Amino acid sequence: MLSKIGLQKVLMLYGTRRTGKTTIIENIAAAYGEDALLLQGEDMQVASLLQNRSIANYRRLVGQRKVVIIDEAQAIPEIGKALKLMVDQIKGITIIATGSSSFDLVNHTGEPLVGRNLVYFLYPIAQVELSKVEDYLSTRGNLEERLVYGSYPELWQLTSNEDKETYLRQLVNSYLLKDLLVLDMVKGADVLYKLLQLLAWQVGSQVSTTELGNQLQINKITVERYLDLLGKAFIIYPLTGYSNNLRKEVTKSKKWYFYDNGIRNTLINNFSALGSRNDVGQLWEQYVLSERIKYNSYRGYAPQYFFWRTYDGQEIDLLELYNGQLQALECKWNLNKGKVPVAFAKAYPNASFELVHRDNYLDWIDGVIGEANQ
Repeated sequence: MLSKIGLQKVLMLYGTRRTGKTTIIENIAAAYGEDALLLQGEDMQVASLLQNRSIANYRRLVGQRKVVIIDEAQAIPEIGKALKLMVDQIKGITIIATGSSSFDLVNHTGEPLVGRNLVYFLYPIAQVELSKVEDYLSTRGNLEERLVYGSYPELWQLTSNEDKETYLRQLVNSYLLKDLLVLDMVKGADVLYKLLQLLAWQVGSQVSTTELGNQLQINKITVERYLDLLGKAFIIYPLTGYSNNLRKEVTKSKKWYFYDNGIRNTLINNFSALGSRNDVGQLWEQYVLSERIKYNSYRGYAPQYFFWRTYDGQEIDLLELYNGQLQALECKWNLNKGKVPVAFAKAYPNASFELVHRDNYLDWIDGVIGEANQ
């Protein structure tokens, strides 16, 4: 993103609250000094000023500055229109706008920013980032803690498990759902929370929106809308079933995963050590998939993601499709020998298949340690 400052563009930095977006933009503002203008979108005075959509108003506000930074921009009504007018009419500026959710989540932008914006995502800390500050032994030693407590940055400042659990509970209850609850189409935090709990128990399993609706006593369409909102808020993400050949392949169902294990464990209220848990396989699968997505994103690699399953139970956790090539990854916590499912091998003979376990997982999620191991 830093290399794009100077372009006549809106640089959008998305990610859930508490992932470090504010720290990043404060560092940018400090680096550019008087050439940067830093605004807080949740400040009512700032929001009121930006809603006065006139070229003269924006030129007075920006002055001679070259970089305009708006933190938590989604808090400003119709922010998309303001960003479009500013970047079109004030020459020589780059706008950086951060958001805890996709802007169209809370703002009906009218005219889109297509061709005017570049989008970046900031996830909880990725292993590819941690590899720059810790050695291999430390990484392996910290693996269990990351499977249980996740990777939100502020956890690194907390020394006791009790403090980490308290932090995660506050994060879920006070921050992650905040942007969603301002929407008229969301009736209350209780429904969203219960929906997330149901998904947390079903990580790695196919999810029926009809069954979720029955359990929540809401209709299927509402469930699908809420799932979409939670996805746009970067709390969860779906995998759809992949099929290109076999009629017996599952394609209509989705699996939903959390970007962070700590959030998932908070929702089911279980921070027990791995040795006393019966969901280690789920934690491992979710951790590997999420870290793989982070790793790919940060190196500019953007495949499509799927799971693969047949109706007779043959399955693969993750498929990556890029330029017509399939890469299959199966996640196993225990170091059991695994092999490609027979139906998959026959249907997709040119696809590659890898088993991801504790001894080789860094090869798939870590651009530094992984390369050293190869």
